[in-house]
Amino acid sequence: MTDQLGHPAVGDEPTSQVTSKVTSNAYDLFILVLTVMSLAVMVLMVLPIDEATRRLLQVYDNVICVVFLIDFTIRMRATNPKSAYFVGERGWLDLLGSIPSFGFSQYAALFRLARLSRLARITRVMREKKRGELGRDVLANRSRYALFITLTMTMVVLVAASVLVLQFESTNPGANIVTGGDALWFSLVTITTVGYGDFYPITAAGRVSAVFIMFAGVGIIGALASILASVLVGGGDPDDGESSAPVAVTPGPESDLAAIRSELAELRAMLERIEARQ
Repeated sequence: MTDQLGHPAVGDEPTSQVTSKVTSNAYDLFILVLTVMSLAVMVLMVLPIDEATRRLLQVYDNVICVVFLIDFTIRMRATNPKSAYFVGERGWLDLLGSIPSFGFSQYAALFRLARLSRLARITRVMREKKRGELGRDVLANRSRYALFITLTMTMVVLVAASVLVLQFESTNPGANIVTGGDALWFSLVTITTVGYGDFYPITAAGRVSAVFIMFAGVGIIGALASILASVLVGGGDPDDGESSAPVAVTPGPESDLAAIRSELAELRAMLERIEARQ
């Protein structure tokens, strides 16, 4: 229902209408994955882990909070009236769950429970959209979705690998990966297949995690190279249905033979006209 000005009524559920206008499907999927990751980080922070891993998780949580604040700002600026998102879609819960704590108070982690509202809203929006619509969007924007999936997988692998390696290595007396920065640097140079060798795992579990990063890195670098090649060479998706410029056709032997026959027919007609005059 809408009022006389065409605005959604306060008691309505304007989720699908407003969100579909503000954001794209790929963006909603990105925020959905990031929300699930943030909830996983929140759960890990309440588990009995070492202090170095806890500090690394705190850094990741604050980075996610910054992204969520940007998402909140985008949705507030693009929604009219503002109350449709802030009140109708419970945007105030998004804001509450996006406030960075910076480790000042352990009770600030309770605000993270407000992210469940964001998760429920985006999940409902994606579920309300027809499968055919999503399928057509994926086919029409294959390059965008391929880039989104690759970057999302890179983010997930970096976070998971750095946390696992640090958790396994930091408690070992002879380890050289003892801080969150060391674990993130090791994961980054490994996933890019550079491998400087300045940091390396010495425990069995840490080495298993490193093997996971290596295989994931080969796939991610290959996917990025494929996307870059398609952009530079193809200039877009190959099955768009319409070409951006006309394709020049090189004449072959059949077209040359047809031209010769046409010239001979014209010459014969001209000779017949000359004979008729005589």
